[in-house]
Amino acid sequence: MILPKAIEDLIIEFMKYPGVGRKTAERFALYTVEKLSEEDVDNFSLAINNLKKKIHHCRTCGHLTDQDICEVCSNLNRDESLLLVVESPKDVFAIEKSGEYKGYYHVLNGVISPMDGYGPDDINLSTLWTRITDNKVKEIIIATSSTQEGETTALYINRVLKDIDIEVTRIGYGVPVGLNLEYADDLTLSKAIENRRKI
Repeated sequence: MILPKAIEDLIIEFMKYPGVGRKTAERFALYTVEKLSEEDVDNFSLAINNLKKKIHHCRTCGHLTDQDICEVCSNLNRDESLLLVVESPKDVFAIEKSGEYKGYYHVLNGVISPMDGYGPDDINLSTLWTRITDNKVKEIIIATSSTQEGETTALYINRVLKDIDIEVTRIGYGVPVGLNLEYADDLTLSKAIENRRKI
């Protein structure tokens, strides 16, 4: 059966989300048509539009924020000697939920992946070098995932920093190999940070 174009268009949009296949997208679209009020749909549409208009990357660390400087970077009570390097804002949210880490973050917004055409210039590394020289950072904790791309990125950062008087550690492997940080539980994340090791 051919679906009306408006429903088909919505299904195609829902399928752009990770992990959403055709059947799930159809369920979302039909639920939207049948169950949500016009006000609900307007609110949903407004929320999505606001994301693109109001959310951007923090100019200091690269995390997501609706301010010029994110909430973490503007918190002067954090430990300025620690800088935790992560792949994406999802990792910051996951680690913050654990409540164990008290330093600052640097969000790369990607990883080095030559196979996909991403090199060091394609991720947020240039501001990392600036932050290290401008601030009182004593330790860089690399918390990229344990995938091949995450390891490549960690090794690259370590190589660039090897002649600088700063300790470079790697997040402990309480996090299973191949698992993205966003899926790890609070205890696993806190143990991984606690058991970090020097590269």
